[in-house]
Amino acid sequence: MTQGDQTRPADTASVTTVRLQNIAQSYGASAALMAAVEVGLFTAISQGAGTYDEIAAALSIHPTNAERLMVMLCATGLLEKTGDRHANAPDVERFLVAGKPGYMGPWITFTKPQWNEWGRLGEHIRATDLKVMGAIETFTVADARRYHNATYAIGMGAGRRFARQVDLRGRARIMDIGGGSGAYCIAAAKEHAGLRAVVLDLPAVCEVAREFIAANGVADRVEAQACNFVRDPFPTDCDVAIMASNLPMYSRETIAAVIRKAHDALLAGGEMHLIGETTNDSRTGPWGPAYWGLGQAVNDSLGLAHSEADVIGYFRAAGFASVAAHEFIPGALSRITGTRAA
Repeated sequence: MTQGDQTRPADTASVTTVRLQNIAQSYGASAALMAAVEVGLFTAISQGAGTYDEIAAALSIHPTNAERLMVMLCATGLLEKTGDRHANAPDVERFLVAGKPGYMGPWITFTKPQWNEWGRLGEHIRATDLKVMGAIETFTVADARRYHNATYAIGMGAGRRFARQVDLRGRARIMDIGGGSGAYCIAAAKEHAGLRAVVLDLPAVCEVAREFIAANGVADRVEAQACNFVRDPFPTDCDVAIMASNLPMYSRETIAAVIRKAHDALLAGGEMHLIGETTNDSRTGPWGPAYWGLGQAVNDSLGLAHSEADVIGYFRAAGFASVAAHEFIPGALSRITGTRAA
C-alpha cells in the first residue's frame, strides 16, 4: 500500500461519477418518454404488441429504433419486461394509452417547446431583468389554446378531486383566480347543480376557457371574465376562491398580495383554497415543485418554488382564519385553506 492509499479517506473508494453522469444525461429519459407518446408506443403495447419486432411493425419504425427506445423505457421503469415481451407500467397503462379515460399525452409533451431554453438555463440564471408575469402576460389566443389543450385533461382530474375533497354544499359562487381552462369550476358546477362560478384570467385565456365551459354544458352557470389578477379587482359576490396550479409562476410578494386581495373580496364566512406545487418547509424537495420553480427562470419571471409554510404565512398575514394545509396529490400538490371571518 502506498502512502497515498494510507491517507485516502476510507469512504471515497465508494464515490463514483455514475450519479452525476445519470443526472447530466437525464434529458434522454424525458426525450424517450415524449417520443414514446408521440409515436404511440404505449398505446401499441396496450393493444397487444410486445416485442421489438411487433412494436416496429405496429408503429412503422425500424426494429433497431424500437429496441433502442424500449430499452431506455425499461431503464426508466416505464415499461416492464418478461422474457422478450413488454408491458406498460401501471401508471403508463392508466394515463398514457390514447383513448382511455384520463389520457394525459398532451400534458407529457406540454413543456417540449421550452426544450431549447432549458438548454440555455445558465444564461437565464444570469439574467437580471425579471418580470412579474414573465412570458404568460403576452399570451395570444393560439398560445392559450395550445397551453390549455395540454393542461385540460389533467386539470379536470384535479378539479374532480377538489370537488370530492371539499364540501361545497350551500356555497353560491366560486371565483377561480387564474383559472385557465376552467376545469375546477366545471367540475364543481357538475357536482353541485345550484353553484355558479367565474373563471378570472387573461383575455386570450378566457376565450379558450369559454370553449371548454360550453363543451361541458355549464355555460349557464360558469363564465370567464377577463382579469389580470395581479392588477385588476376581484368580484365581491363570491363565497369561495380557488387558485390552482399557478403558484410557482409568481413571487412571494405577488402571491401574498393576491391572497390578501381575495380575502378582502370574499363574502364574510367565505373560504379560499390554494392548490399549489409547494416544497417542504426546509425547501429541499419534492422534485416536482422544485422543477416548476426553477422553470420560471426559463420564463424570465420572478416566480419561484414556495414552501407550504410560506403559503400558510401568506394566508395568515392576509387575515384568514382557520388556516390549514391538506395533502392534495402526494408529492405534487398541497391544498392550503383559510376562512374569512364572519
